[in-house]
Amino acid sequence: MAILEMEQFKQDLTAVRNMIDEAGESLHVDHLREQLVEYQEDMGSAGFWDDTDRATQVSAKARNTENRIKHYEGLISRADDIEIMMELADEEDDASMVEEIKAAFTSLKEDLESLRLQTLLTGEYDDCNCILTLHAGAGGTEAQDWTQMLYRMYTRFCERMGFQVKELDLLEGDEAGIKSVSFEVTGDYAYGYMKAERGVHRLVRISPFDANARRHTSFASLDVAPIIVDNTQIEIRTEDLRIDTYRASGKGGQHVNRTDSAVRITHLPTGIVVQCQNERSQVQNKEMCFIWLRAKLAEKREQERQEQMSDIKGELKKIEWGSQIRSYVFQPYTLVKDLRTGYEMGDINAVMDGKLEGFVTAYLQKI
Repeated sequence: MAILEMEQFKQDLTAVRNMIDEAGESLHVDHLREQLVEYQEDMGSAGFWDDTDRATQVSAKARNTENRIKHYEGLISRADDIEIMMELADEEDDASMVEEIKAAFTSLKEDLESLRLQTLLTGEYDDCNCILTLHAGAGGTEAQDWTQMLYRMYTRFCERMGFQVKELDLLEGDEAGIKSVSFEVTGDYAYGYMKAERGVHRLVRISPFDANARRHTSFASLDVAPIIVDNTQIEIRTEDLRIDTYRASGKGGQHVNRTDSAVRITHLPTGIVVQCQNERSQVQNKEMCFIWLRAKLAEKREQERQEQMSDIKGELKKIEWGSQIRSYVFQPYTLVKDLRTGYEMGDINAVMDGKLEGFVTAYLQKI
């Protein structure tokens, strides 16, 4: 193996180890280990599961804490493996291992970036699951098609992140696409990652719905609300609610349109409305609506507490010109640019396939 290549590998490994150490310090790994022991002792105590809500909350915290520790320790182990590979290649002067070492470095650096990103997730609700809602804005059928494209983009991003996606409510477009869709995202620090995407998204392209092949500009908005595990954090009074049931519509086989299983809840003091029709029964839909309402109220509280911050929903006035956070240009050139951070990518197909990590990182580093 060439001496220069080996020296470069050594420098890369030193740099990577330093970054792993810095990430560990930022995460306070020693404290995380102490916390995990406390959670495990709590979970092993008598009567732990008597309080289901608290048990669920503690279990989730224990799982998240353990995952962070394993991620950090896994990176250290992989760095050690690379060092052993380098020593073997050097001892045996085996140039064939160069590509294998390079591939190991590439994979390690990607996972290290993911860990460094976790160090930025320190918000009150960052470790929560979340509910996302996409709405088509100005642009008619074109905007509805754009909303469907964004829905696909976010489901792909969630797949990349290892999150689970569950559709809650969908309103199809008149001719194509969707007018609105709400879906639940479940996974470690789901809200922490997804909150970076809250805002208005602008599309510029040659419209497939225009016979004259003219360039169109369309808009869609994304709303992100954290799902609160501890129900005591957000109080919901029965007298503040109006609950309506109606017949579900859309896909769903024989069950749909035969019973008034869909539920709509209006929170009278705030005007917040949530609705769900995708569960099999009215009881399940109602339960999902309460989870969703609690998430919306938590988001509103966060908005009021941090109203000066750029990621708060209160700044989303109209879903049109002047209020977008990101532009996606398909013609006459290809470029996706975040207007809050300046981060941009020319590979628009990769972005639409869910490669959003760079945008999320840039946003979290700025706030």
